[in-house]
Amino acid sequence: MATHWGRKETIIWPPHVPLMSYSAIAGALLFTCLLFWQQVRFAMPPLEQAYIGDYVRARAGATFHLNGNYQLVYLGGGKAKPRLAFPFDFTRGHMTLQSGKNASFALAELARSQGYEFPLRAPARKYIDASMYRWLHDVVFGGKSLLAVFAARLIGGGVILVALLAWAIPADIKRFRQMKYGRVLRGPVMLTPRQFNRVARGEGVGFVTTESRRMMRIPRRKEAQHFQIMGDTGVGKSQLIMQILRQIRDRRESAIVYDPACEYIQRFFDKERGDIVLNPLDDRCPYWGPAQEMESNAEADAIAASLYQRKTDVIDEFFHDTPAQIFAHLLKLGPTPHQLATWMASDTELLKRVQGTEMAFYIDRKAGPQRAGVLSSLGLVAKGFRLLPEKDENRPLWTARTWAKTRQGWIFITSQTEVRDALRPLQSLWIDLLVMRLLTTPQPGQQPVWFVIDELASLQKLPQLHTAVCESRKSLNPLVLGFQGKAQLEVTYGHLAEVMLSQPATKIFMKTSEPKAAEWISEMIGKVEIERLKETKFDGTRSGKNFTVERQIEPLVMGSEISGLDDRHAYLKLGNNVARFAFDYLDLPTPTVDFIPRKMADGGLAFDPDTLKPIPSEDEETQEKADVDPVATVSGDAPIVQEKSPRPIPWPVQQAMEQTEIVPENPSAPIQEVANTPAIPDSPDAQEHSEDEQISFDLRSL
Repeated sequence: MATHWGRKETIIWPPHVPLMSYSAIAGALLFTCLLFWQQVRFAMPPLEQAYIGDYVRARAGATFHLNGNYQLVYLGGGKAKPRLAFPFDFTRGHMTLQSGKNASFALAELARSQGYEFPLRAPARKYIDASMYRWLHDVVFGGKSLLAVFAARLIGGGVILVALLAWAIPADIKRFRQMKYGRVLRGPVMLTPRQFNRVARGEGVGFVTTESRRMMRIPRRKEAQHFQIMGDTGVGKSQLIMQILRQIRDRRESAIVYDPACEYIQRFFDKERGDIVLNPLDDRCPYWGPAQEMESNAEADAIAASLYQRKTDVIDEFFHDTPAQIFAHLLKLGPTPHQLATWMASDTELLKRVQGTEMAFYIDRKAGPQRAGVLSSLGLVAKGFRLLPEKDENRPLWTARTWAKTRQGWIFITSQTEVRDALRPLQSLWIDLLVMRLLTTPQPGQQPVWFVIDELASLQKLPQLHTAVCESRKSLNPLVLGFQGKAQLEVTYGHLAEVMLSQPATKIFMKTSEPKAAEWISEMIGKVEIERLKETKFDGTRSGKNFTVERQIEPLVMGSEISGLDDRHAYLKLGNNVARFAFDYLDLPTPTVDFIPRKMADGGLAFDPDTLKPIPSEDEETQEKADVDPVATVSGDAPIVQEKSPRPIPWPVQQAMEQTEIVPENPSAPIQEVANTPAIPDSPDAQEHSEDEQISFDLRSL
């Protein structure tokens, strides 16, 4: 078989016979004949070698009651009268025959003592085949039939025949199938998991399949070229990711897991390993601030660019680039997350901090709608910063900058469905920062870090992800990207999605109901050039068959096959090798709680959702308890009542004001102070004056 630029060039001949099986039978017969020759030439005693041909001929003639001419073997030489030779007349050794040839046997001591010197053939005489067969069977071959004489060699030939047919029959079946359905000349090849293992010879990450006991493994050198898992919801993407995470854990390597459904943290979180949970609403979340991530002022622009990303590919750069520019400027001032949120909520604070820069013109009070658009876009991320833990909560400090150097433990970035929109900018920023920090070549002793991002489309655009997919192979940090369809990524990344989806070396495609996505997967798997044998039959006076060969190009897997896949069935493509496999559901224990709510992480509700009544804050409740001192009193059979603490009797406000405004007739006479007026007891109605009136009065008297 010759190969020219990937195309197999062979000649199918003959097209209608099991050529491999015939070759196996012929080979087994040839090998059996070699075994017979070896036995006759080297293993048989001398007399049996001399009579083996006569033995076969006598056995055949006895079946048909025939007579035949035979030359018997005699002993001769010397003065002794020639006699028939028997098996006991020969022994091992060497001697020279009468013809001058060297023989690998010698006469026994008894024959030499009787005066015999060599064996010889007597003239041919006619004997009855049946009688000759009985004499040879009993005297020369010791009662062994022909089948018994060659039994061992026949068994050896049968074993060889079975072994060759075990190879030849499947080859013929494959060949007939190729002639019926076509033979692939070039393009991707469909393999089973066992065939894939033989071809790929992988020793890296693998997948447990139902077709083979051995894992279907990827070559380790291909791991850093990333993984891509695509399929609808519920078809088994998470199961394949869990298989990868188990092997990462067994290899003691680090991983960064984006877990929007909180299903991986339950199974793989290990506090003893030093794992970290990045979720502002989770009590396990450490303290983090964007200013702590900076090593230079230039990095503020990268952090801001990751936060302010367009949700679609519609061109509106101004209202994304301008807020990012202002945010980068604020970040260079070193604020905490809550300070940033406070600044972004006040235009006065913003104007104060951008005063004297070109950014002041963007939010100038005379800018009108432009100012409103910039400020509203700037404040989109403030909600996420308010949810972060505050610095005075005594939590450990975590930054991607320091973690990228130690790479200790795993990082789980989790969320809940109801707060995913609020956390999306923060989660995207964390992943983007980690990708940016880990793009460099690892130092000696640093282990690889796996990025496992499930539901990639739930994040906003990650500016560093495209760089990581296309350029991070030298960093040896594999990426595992899981998503549902190509259209999801096209909305976020635009034309870059096509490049990103083509880069991962290992692609796993599962059921996709979207027709365009299914056709795209079919194109991604590839097309093959097929050669088919076309048979034409003639009916009429001259019957016969005509064979022609035709070639055509068609997809290896049609889009309808992708749409019709069952759950937990997939195609794996690595190079030009495509493996079709299935896998079972893997139920791992869940020793860890998926979510531990952080107290007042979102500030709490200000009202009761059932009654819509305001809920007093902790400060208000404390003040009320200080103002009201409940005292229990019992009067006879009366129930326990609550008495308020006595309050000072207020002065009548109106009377006090009138007295302070009196002007004496004699200007030189001193004015009588109101404070010296004797106290007049109030009526019970006076105790019902509001507290506001009392405070107003006291303030005026001061």
